Amino acid sequence: MFLYVLKRLAEMIPVLLLVVIATFFLAHAVPGGPFDKERPLPPEVKLRLEVYYGLDQPLVIQLKNYIKNLLQGDLGPSLKYPGWTVNEIIGSRIPVSATLGTVSIILAVLIGIPVGVLASSYPNSSLDRVPMGFALLGICLPAFVLGPILSLVFSKTLGWFPPCGWGSPIHLVLPALTLGLITAAPLARLTRGELLEVGQLDYIRTAKAKGISPFRVRFIHVLRNGILPVVTYLGPATAALVSGTFVVESLFDVPGLGRLFVTAIINRDITLILGTTLIYALALLVLNLIADLVKAALDPRLLRKNP
Repeated sequence: MFLYVLKRLAEMIPVLLLVVIATFFLAHAVPGGPFDKERPLPPEVKLRLEVYYGLDQPLVIQLKNYIKNLLQGDLGPSLKYPGWTVNEIIGSRIPVSATLGTVSIILAVLIGIPVGVLASSYPNSSLDRVPMGFALLGICLPAFVLGPILSLVFSKTLGWFPPCGWGSPIHLVLPALTLGLITAAPLARLTRGELLEVGQLDYIRTAKAKGISPFRVRFIHVLRNGILPVVTYLGPATAALVSGTFVVESLFDVPGLGRLFVTAIINRDITLILGTTLIYALALLVLNLIADLVKAALDPRLLRKNP
């Protein structure tokens, strides 16, 4: 297990390096710059700013200096927020996105997996068709449609929750419910499909023939093996939710990483774009590793296949 984790951690380094290089050149290829405004700066002022931040140097030199600072844990200064470093800005937004994402993924698991188990237990019945119909609807509805619907119903019509903002637990409800439902929908269908497939395998039939109770067959033998693809799906899904979501955070005025990333692109804040992209990539790799470790704990054979 230790060697497996060490190998996966070593594989992350070139991946993160490629992400940094690709994002760096893409950010510089976008027209405009961090000092371009509606009212243009005097050329001499703009030149002094570029010299101060090192933007007057060739791109290769800029990239080399950025990677050198990155190895020391320094994401550089923000080009749009004077006096602030990217570390400070991102550090203040991570807890917001992490809180929202954690609550959302818990809701998704508590809704999606039980619904999938229920539907697979009674295939082709009303307990299967009705929840799977709603799950299909949840897959088809994007966040920018479901969010306003929930806000219209629970905020404007019923007045139960605030439509936007951040600062108290009640502000979590609508954005977390939006993210939780759109994640629970594919989770429910995936759980149902995998459990139905595993339920047809020979060893399940043998267990039933031996007289093992249906409850033990369903929740010990079938669920343990059928849940593996679900855990695989939860890895990138959790990374996407915990590291921030662009649409929902902008829709509900949540000051998280997703909204920060959109603002950084609009402002052409290159160092902030690089920092947020790096956090997204790192979260995805780490949470995928955690998902693989959970799968290995459920099925140790996976470690023998991938030493």
